[in-house]
Amino acid sequence: MAEKISIEQVRHVAKLARLAIPEDKLPKFASELESILGYVDKLREVNVEGVEPTAHPLPLSNVMRDDDIGPVLTTEQVLANAPDRDDPFFKVPKVIGGDEDSSG
Repeated sequence: MAEKISIEQVRHVAKLARLAIPEDKLPKFASELESILGYVDKLREVNVEGVEPTAHPLPLSNVMRDDDIGPVLTTEQVLANAPDRDDPFFKVPKVIGGDEDSSG
């Protein structure tokens, strides 16, 4: 890589990533980014012609089980440990649609 990473570029990348990097650490991060980009340049030199793109080095397959019906819990069993209930439902705090959400 011919071009060096400037401190200003590190600040810009940190801002985009929403990272607060102290001023005294910026030169270290510039050096580390240069090393990373240098490694990427080395990877670009590798001949990958004829190599199929992959997302994983090993072939993957889903192991599926039969969808068998098993023992079923009763409503009472399901609600037995509920901290709050409104028979036959779980009672939870309101999350959407409160007073502050109804302005639109």
